[in-house]
Amino acid sequence: MASTYTSNLGVEKIGAGEQAGTWGTTTNNNLDILDRAINGVGAITLSGTSHTLTTSDGTLSDGGFAVLVLGGSPSGTNTITISPNDQDKVYIVQNGTSQTATFTQGSGGNVSVPAGSKKIIFADGAGSGAAVTDVTDALDVATLRLGGTAITSTAAELNLMDGGTSAGTTAVAAGDGIVTNDGGTMRQTTAATFSTYFNANLVSVPSAITSSSATLTPSSAQSIYQKVDTSSNNVALTLAIGSLAIGQYIIVDKTSSSNTLTLSYPSNSQGVSLGSSASFAIAINQNGSIFTFVESIKY
Repeated sequence: MASTYTSNLGVEKIGAGEQAGTWGTTTNNNLDILDRAINGVGAITLSGTSHTLTTSDGTLSDGGFAVLVLGGSPSGTNTITISPNDQDKVYIVQNGTSQTATFTQGSGGNVSVPAGSKKIIFADGAGSGAAVTDVTDALDVATLRLGGTAITSTAAELNLMDGGTSAGTTAVAAGDGIVTNDGGTMRQTTAATFSTYFNANLVSVPSAITSSSATLTPSSAQSIYQKVDTSSNNVALTLAIGSLAIGQYIIVDKTSSSNTLTLSYPSNSQGVSLGSSASFAIAINQNGSIFTFVESIKY
C-alpha cells in the first residue's frame, strides 16, 4: 500500500510493508515537519502585492511554520494566500513590513495584519469557501500592559474616553483630576490648576491708556478690563469689532475725574461719553457682532 499524508501538515504515513531500509529517512523528515509546526519560526519575505504560503506533502515548506515573521518590501497591501485551501492552519503572525498583510484561504472571511502588528489567526480549510479568522480580534485580557505598565482602566472608563454620551452630575472638587492634552502628551492635572489658569486668563488687563485717542481691539479669547487715565487730556477710545463671542464683555475704567472719555465704534458714532467724574462703562456682546453698552457708573 502506497504512503498517504496527513490532512493539515502533510506528514507522510508510510504504507504497510513500504520503504524497507529507507523508512528512517522518511520518519526523520516527518519529525522535522512536526517540529516546525509546533515551534518553528519562519521568516517570510514579501514583495509586490501577493504571496502564496504553501504546505507541500512530505516536504518542509513555509506553510508549515508555527510563527510567521513577515519581512521584505511589499509595494502595497500584500495578499497572502494560504494553500492548499483544504488544510486547517493556526499561525502566530508578526508583520515587520511597512504594509498591511491580508491572509486569505478561500471566499470566506480574510484577516488583515497592519504594519508593525502581531496577531494569532486560523484558517478553517473549508475548500473554496475557506475563511481566515483573527483569534485576537476580541481578545479578553485580564491585565493589559503597555511598555511594562499595567493599564488599570475599566472598560466603562475607556468607553468614556472614547466619547460616551452618558453624563452624570458628579460635583467637581478642587482635587479632582482632569485629563488634558499637553502638547501631544495626555496628562492628568487637578481642577484647581485649571481654575487658576482660567482665572488668570479669563480677563485681559492691558496697561492703562493715557493718549488722547486709542483703539481697543478685543479677541474672542478674553474679556477686557481697561483702565483709561484722563488726568492729562480728554481721551477718545474706539472699540474695534475684532473677533467677538456672545457674552464677552469690556469694562472701561475712567480712573480720573479730570477731562472726559468718549467711547465709540469705528463704523459710527454710537457709544457713550463719560464726563468729569471717575466712572465705569460696561459693554457686553449680545449677538456676536457688536458690543452694547448696558451700564455706566459714576462715583
